[in-house]
Amino acid sequence: MQISGAQIIVQSLKAENVEYVFGYPGGAVLEIYDALFQLNKFEHILVRHEQAAVHAADAYARVSGQVGVALVTSGPGATNAITGIATAYTDSIPLVVISGQVGSPMIGTDAFQEIDMVGISRPCVKHNFLVTDINDLAVTIKKAFQIARSGRPGPVVVDIAKDVTQATAKFSYPQEDVFIRSYQPVTQGHVGQIKKAVQMLAAAKRPLVYFGGGVVLGNASGELMDFVRTLGLPCTGTLMGLGAYPSDDRQWLGMPGMHGTYEANLAMQNADVIVAVGARFDDRVVSVPSKFAESPKKIIHIDIDPSSIAKRVKVNVPIVGDVKNVLAEMLKLWKKQELMFNATALEKWWQKIESWRSRQCLWFEPQNDVILPQQVIQTLANITENQAIITSDVGQHQMFAAQYYPFVRPRQWLNSGGLGTMGVGLPYAMGAYLADPSKDVCCITGEGSIQMNIQEMATCLQYKIPIKIICLNNGYLGMVRQWQELYYSNRESETYFDSLPDFVKLAEAYGHVGMRISNPADVEGALRDALAMKDRFVFMDFITDRKQNVYPMVGNGKGLDEMVLPPHMRERKADSDVNDVNDRDYDTRSVP
Repeated sequence: MQISGAQIIVQSLKAENVEYVFGYPGGAVLEIYDALFQLNKFEHILVRHEQAAVHAADAYARVSGQVGVALVTSGPGATNAITGIATAYTDSIPLVVISGQVGSPMIGTDAFQEIDMVGISRPCVKHNFLVTDINDLAVTIKKAFQIARSGRPGPVVVDIAKDVTQATAKFSYPQEDVFIRSYQPVTQGHVGQIKKAVQMLAAAKRPLVYFGGGVVLGNASGELMDFVRTLGLPCTGTLMGLGAYPSDDRQWLGMPGMHGTYEANLAMQNADVIVAVGARFDDRVVSVPSKFAESPKKIIHIDIDPSSIAKRVKVNVPIVGDVKNVLAEMLKLWKKQELMFNATALEKWWQKIESWRSRQCLWFEPQNDVILPQQVIQTLANITENQAIITSDVGQHQMFAAQYYPFVRPRQWLNSGGLGTMGVGLPYAMGAYLADPSKDVCCITGEGSIQMNIQEMATCLQYKIPIKIICLNNGYLGMVRQWQELYYSNRESETYFDSLPDFVKLAEAYGHVGMRISNPADVEGALRDALAMKDRFVFMDFITDRKQNVYPMVGNGKGLDEMVLPPHMRERKADSDVNDVNDRDYDTRSVP
């Protein structure tokens, strides 16, 4: 029996156990939407903008661990999806984005709503396909899912000509993975390299584990915890890795990098051996590679993507492989050889770390007359007992969320770490809730970011998605204003909003609950009231301190030991005169 190409697409997605497809119809995909209606194999979520469709599919993938799916039409529908695709690409999120294309005979003729989706998306996808033959359709979709989820995950675009969706053919979906000669990811680490890494680590006096989003994507949180706890090591995790190691554990030092903790940054700078697991040493973590290298250190770098290893810093022992497998093998070898650290040196290293931690770089004093953003997030964490799924947009609120919400499990924290895309928070929360409706889902955003995809409040009403929006409203593009204050002599160029909407009325206009909170004494009560409304979407507009900054901060061109410190730390001299543990002074030249 022959079926249409559109029906083959739907049946193929069903064969991949797809639960939700996020999309928006248009001329080039009408056959697919008709097949969705007739076959009714899974639920389609109608967004109000294609960018939001891809963001929501992205979030669904982050929380569920499955491949997210988005469906958009040709031309502007496809180009609207590019920001979402690029966002997923930089954060290595497995997606399959199906885009419609004009009919095969019309490709290249500047037809109505024709765009070269393969060419446009090429720089920001793991792979892409253009399907012009119905006989290639099912196997191409199989390859797309296979490529998206394996190795280092990423988005795959399948651009399908309209005549392919109209043609008919026999349907046969591959049951096993398709052999792709040019794509064979390495999953097992090299035994010799693992042996070198273990021996190098055993000789360390100031060891540190530094991990990233690869631990979350590789489902290696358990192996990471076993490794860190068995060896008694301090650990630090990137913005994308938050939650892979419980942040209420003593061995956790906090996030490193531009807005990392004092103790994490100084540990990164002064460690003599760093085990990097599924992390990239990107510019927001180590800032300037030459300054990072000023303190001699050896680096063991574990990643499934060989192109990520030694991209920015010199690496002594590269290990290509699945981080889950490599960590397990390293721990197994450690135990087998009964290796141990120099106990005295390790104890002195921990003493130094504790002296840095004792300075409490994230301490703040609540105010009686104005709401501090830190207070809102800390209160939210207390009420939800650190268990909520948190999404964020991009800006100061994102960093405050990363600093003050203690994430205790992987796939609990969703943000755009690599691309820094404003507008992701609301569609992320939509996808996160659909992936796990058993959890409270809270979107921490700002009055700037939320307006970039605010139309998705209509989607939330249609599908009864009861997420909670926590808008930290300071009337500014806060992170831009902070940089202008610190590095541009307070010239506030185009960062002030003097025409903001009434978010309470806007939420109500969309059929939701709106709340405005301006008194610090009302923060806890408002959050409790909102979270108690389990079946309602609630928009909380918190009027916060207009000039609050995120500290610590590593500015452009500065090293990790050159942090701009919060005011309460500037009053005390950096403790650079403590006992040395390796015949050298620790460099603690953090400056006000």
